[in-house]
Amino acid sequence: MLRWCCLVVGMLAAAGPAGAEGWPSYGRDPGGTRFAPDRQITPGNVGRLEIAWTHRSGDMGAGFRAAGKAAFEATPVLAAGRLYFSTPFNVIVAVDAATGAEVWRHDARPDPGLRYSEVTSRGVAVWGDPAAPGPCAARVFSGTIDGRLVALDAATGKPCADFGRGGAIDLTEGVRLRDRGDYQTTSPPALFEDLVIIGSAIGDNRAVDLEFGIVRAYDARTGRLAWSFDPIPRTEPEASRLGWSAKAREQTGAGNVWSIMSVDVERGLVFLPTSSPSPDFYGGERPGDNLYANSVVALDARTGRVVWHQQLVRHDLWDYDVPAQPVLAEVTREGRRVPAVIQATKMGLLFVFHRETGAPLFEIEERPVPASDVPGEAAAPTQRFPVKPPPLVSHKALAPDDAFGLTFWDRGKCAEKFAAYRSEGIYTPPSLKGTLMLPSYAGGTNWGGIAFDEARGIAFANVNNVVAVVRLVPQAEATRDLPGYTPQRGTPYALSREIVTSPIGMPCNAPPWGTLAAVDMNAGTIKWQVPLGTTRDLAPWPWFEIGVPNFGGPIVTASGLVFIAATTDNYLRAFDAETGKELWKGRLPAGGQATPMTYTANGRQFVVIAAGGHGMLGTDKGDYLLAFALPR
Repeated sequence: MLRWCCLVVGMLAAAGPAGAEGWPSYGRDPGGTRFAPDRQITPGNVGRLEIAWTHRSGDMGAGFRAAGKAAFEATPVLAAGRLYFSTPFNVIVAVDAATGAEVWRHDARPDPGLRYSEVTSRGVAVWGDPAAPGPCAARVFSGTIDGRLVALDAATGKPCADFGRGGAIDLTEGVRLRDRGDYQTTSPPALFEDLVIIGSAIGDNRAVDLEFGIVRAYDARTGRLAWSFDPIPRTEPEASRLGWSAKAREQTGAGNVWSIMSVDVERGLVFLPTSSPSPDFYGGERPGDNLYANSVVALDARTGRVVWHQQLVRHDLWDYDVPAQPVLAEVTREGRRVPAVIQATKMGLLFVFHRETGAPLFEIEERPVPASDVPGEAAAPTQRFPVKPPPLVSHKALAPDDAFGLTFWDRGKCAEKFAAYRSEGIYTPPSLKGTLMLPSYAGGTNWGGIAFDEARGIAFANVNNVVAVVRLVPQAEATRDLPGYTPQRGTPYALSREIVTSPIGMPCNAPPWGTLAAVDMNAGTIKWQVPLGTTRDLAPWPWFEIGVPNFGGPIVTASGLVFIAATTDNYLRAFDAETGKELWKGRLPAGGQATPMTYTANGRQFVVIAAGGHGMLGTDKGDYLLAFALPR
């Protein structure tokens, strides 16, 4: 039986201006489909979109030591006629959904002096309690970059004093904290009944014994811990059953859920996309497959008990976390509608499982993959590949003839790099000479995930197709000036990694470097795939429409439009869901490395995107939340 709180979230969304259509969760619904029923903006009129309102938070991280890493990745949620969102520095803001006028703000005040691994917040969650009229009857929950879970009154933005200690819980307690600033929460929590369920972001590759990747559920009223789940089993006989040695289960950290979880409210299940165990690129200290890392894990949402699991990467050596929200929807199999989980991956693969049992809905093959040549390492001899759909990115080995360049000179320099490194296709393990990774550790798909139109049976996914080089360096030879250096303490090797670029800064593999694809999830086929983005804002004129790196995700509307920003050029785009044709693009004042959302308020449909740039991609910084709509 559903409890009141889940219903109240829906009522909050519907309680806005007359005619409002809601976006009450990060992915619009608890299953993360990012499908909106709104139809006012259509393929025929989308070209008339204009900026309806702009909100500027003013929060650019003044005084923050790690401000240069900031990425404004938030997707607002809609409740009671207000949009709620968070800045990279954990200022939580409520604005009027129809006008963008600020209603309140709350600064969660993370420590500005820490060296944070990441500086971002992808959003908040709103929960309602009909048994608590007055203050905090509706609550905004948000994680912080210094590892807290805060609860605010949705009406005023003031802390809910009855939650935790004065409105917050310190999530760094009980996780074997190693380095402050490296244990964080960057994605919104999941909600189920009276529970707030939250994971963590853990700074990669510092050491073997990183923080525990525990997922925890708290009472939404009091902050009392209801259950916890560690993807790495810590006790016998569970550890032995899952293939962990005594030493590995004690010292290995991470396996955490840094991305977005999904909830099947009807079935009482929460779905976790877990990450790699520590460290990412050397597994000699953690032999075996390393369950439940790199997996989709379905838990009983009331107890935290494992219901089923599917590991997608065995013994990860590539930072191939499961990065995206599992999408809960129905697909058609043999003429019947089947409840499914669709999981996008950094490998550019889409896995599809039965939601209740975890059984694959498309066959999965175990295929041989290259062996490691690094002393002390034992890579998994096979990896899992779904027979359908086909990969959305290249998995091929790269030879010097595959090098790309605008001139003979820079193409030749890229060819020299390709010749110098090991490359035997996807899952070639890291090596001492250096290994080419395609797709790179950034994906494929990353946290942007997919949107799913259940009526059409189509998933929309944006992917990266950029090559990186990963090299293990004996500790005695490692220095901090290595590209992308991280120490991997407790192992024989430090890590060096970087994207492989030409002397003029372009990726050395052939474009497109970013694409948007439509995948028929009933047939397991690619319907269309088009380049996403131009070299504008990435390179001097002339600009080429060849597809560029991207972070963020798509949404899809019932009228047949796919909206996405994400690219290194500063645009929000609309594509025809049937054909992949670009129908419109709106210029943004800063990088749009976020996922948009849409809703209808006062009879007008808005499409909203955060435009604040991304430190890693180097896009233009800003503090903008923009709403586009048709002219009145």
